[in-house]
Amino acid sequence: MSWQPSRDLIGYANNPPDPKWPGGARLAVNFVMNYEEGSEPSIQDGEGFSETGLTEAHGLNQAGAGRDLAAEGMFEYGSRVGFWRLVKLFEERNMPLTVFGCALALERNPLAAEKIRQMGYDVCCHGWRWIKHFELTEEQEREHIRLAIESLKKTIGERPLGWYCRYGPSVNTRRLVAEEGGFLYDSDSYADELPFWQTVEGKPHLVVPYSLTNNDGKYAGTVGTSDEWFNFVKDAFDTLYEEGKTQPKMMSVGLHMRLIGHPARSAGLRRLLDYISTKKDVWVTRRIDIANHWLKTHPYPGQKG
Repeated sequence: MSWQPSRDLIGYANNPPDPKWPGGARLAVNFVMNYEEGSEPSIQDGEGFSETGLTEAHGLNQAGAGRDLAAEGMFEYGSRVGFWRLVKLFEERNMPLTVFGCALALERNPLAAEKIRQMGYDVCCHGWRWIKHFELTEEQEREHIRLAIESLKKTIGERPLGWYCRYGPSVNTRRLVAEEGGFLYDSDSYADELPFWQTVEGKPHLVVPYSLTNNDGKYAGTVGTSDEWFNFVKDAFDTLYEEGKTQPKMMSVGLHMRLIGHPARSAGLRRLLDYISTKKDVWVTRRIDIANHWLKTHPYPGQKG
């Protein structure tokens, strides 16, 4: 029987490893820009409806079947405007960024792909398309992984080294990612605040967990203003920074161009970036750098059990 995911309710418990972040940092912070616009379910790509997820129309489902031109425009705002606003915020502060890139979306905006290459952002593959992987057959999912890799080679100039599904992964995803052989890690986990190893089909596989908590998805119903969002994520940062005196961790902050790329919301992100910049012993870095650091500093310990 092929490898299947198993639950681990214990993890590092009360004895997490010292990550030994560069420079003795108390906290590693990774900002992630999810580049999805243009790869979402649509009439254009055969789904029979327009995606409304994480837009101002989220939950309204006004059109049902058929094209929802309002929702389409909200996605287009992300790639036409939001992308450039977010890049400017990070560029002005000389801060690194990771892109969770849907391959087809980047194919459809070569100017954005060029900017990502120019800035040296790492691209973690967010699938070929922004769809539900758990609805694909194993062969379909294997083909989607192949298509995504080949596409990103062309648009970004190199193959992706990380993987992260939109929605939840399927029970096959991690095995198929490991089977492909060229990925250093996946981020299809919300289970920890430090990377961890798994053994997949007898081979080492690194997981660099992500967060939907420190995420602008909160604007889809939990918070309404940039002050609320800023204070919520600031509280997470302050808590982890204080704990980092003795137990350093990592913090992922997820961003979406069509959400926090709007002017009012971007103000909260601006405040967060400037606040973090005032703190010493913080490693603001790319996700690939965290993965490479873990590979070097905490190599695979061998299969347990």
